[in-house]
Formats: sequence, C-alpha cells, structure tokens
Amino acid sequence: MITALAHICIGADDLEKTRWFYCDVLGFDKKFDFIKDGELFGFYLQISDNNFIEVFRNGADAPEAGRQRIKHFCLETDDIDAIQARIEDHGLETRPKKLGADNSWQFWCTDPNGIDMEFHQYTAESSQHTGADCIVDW
Repeated sequence: MITALAHICIGADDLEKTRWFYCDVLGFDKKFDFIKDGELFGFYLQISDNNFIEVFRNGADAPEAGRQRIKHFCLETDDIDAIQARIEDHGLETRPKKLGADNSWQFWCTDPNGIDMEFHQYTAESSQHTGADCIVDW
C-alpha cells in the first residue's frame, strides 16, 4: 500500500538561505509557499516528479520548535563528482567522497540549518541493488 517516500520536513532558521541552498545550489524547484498570518512560513521543494522536501520556519510559532528529529537524509545522484563540485563552487564545505560499506559512492555536507546531508551514487555492486549485507566498521 505504501508506494514511496512523499516528502521529508525540515525546520529552517533562515528561509531565504535555505531556499538558496536547495534551489540555487542543488537546483530544486520551489513548488509552492506556505503562508501563515499573511507571511511566508515555509515552502515545498520538488526533487523529482513525486519527491519533495517540506520546509517550515523555526521559531516560537513553529510546531515543535527546536526539536530536530532528522539525523540525516540522503539524495541520489547520477554524477556525484559534479554535484560535489557544484556545492563547493558555491563556497560550501563537503567531506571527501568515498566508497561506502554498501558499495555506493558517497559524500556529505551540512545544509544551512545544520542538517547532515548524504549524497549517493549507486554502483552495480551497491547493496541497494544486490541486497548484500552491508558490513560497517564505524
């Protein structure tokens, strides 16, 4: 009955900086805004046809303000080197690319709200494709 992950929701300390990162740096489209009491409260970002990130402003009026529940989220890419270069070209730091224990290429960065982001490029040997157990050493 469940067909996909529809969206994740993140809290933003700075809506404009968050929009810049996800739209200008990563290239997502802003699908629509959330307006509360006549002011911008958040927005919906489109990753692909049916995959979205929902963003709400942190603050005293935000639901469950200050309670971060996402450890990290991961975005799939078909060109990990290009997206890493794009992020770095915008003056942001990334951690070195490596082949993960799941045999997928990965690197990490942090969004403007302090949320850890992982970027994945699958290989033919990726556990996500083969179903092979992933033995970790971290």
